[in-house]
Amino acid sequence: MKPISLARPLALSIQPQLNMTPVRPYVPLRLLLALASGLVALAFAGSGAAHDRHGPGGGGFQTTMGEAVARMHAAMDLPFSGDPDRDFARMMIPHHQGAIDMAIAELRYGNDERLRRLAQEIIVDQQQEIAVMRLALGEVAPAAVPSPTQADPAGAAAAQEE
Repeated sequence: MKPISLARPLALSIQPQLNMTPVRPYVPLRLLLALASGLVALAFAGSGAAHDRHGPGGGGFQTTMGEAVARMHAAMDLPFSGDPDRDFARMMIPHHQGAIDMAIAELRYGNDERLRRLAQEIIVDQQQEIAVMRLALGEVAPAAVPSPTQADPAGAAAAQEE
């Protein structure tokens, strides 16, 4: 029996076989999106209508969030172009817009000041990241627009002109 040398840890003396590649399960993006949207739907279904505060227009938090998630997933369901950078940006733009839409719902219906501040930060950060991705896609930088949390940007501009 050969004695074990304590000068070198056993794990370092074992050489991995170079011809082995890691096995990664293949899960299509659309399947992952379907699973994610199913989990979101279950979360909303389990929360109950008693927690659905209605705001202007009779919408409510659950309705607003459900619509935001549905829009996001529909917009992300794009065919692949073969260019990973382009596909990444094209799919992440609606993902970020979905985060903005959900943050607006938090601002409209939420009460926790920490989460409301976080929602404001999400809106600013995600808008900036969308602008970067649009530039990476070769799109012209968007013109400055009012914050999506303003109640009536058109009415405010008309009031200033008077």
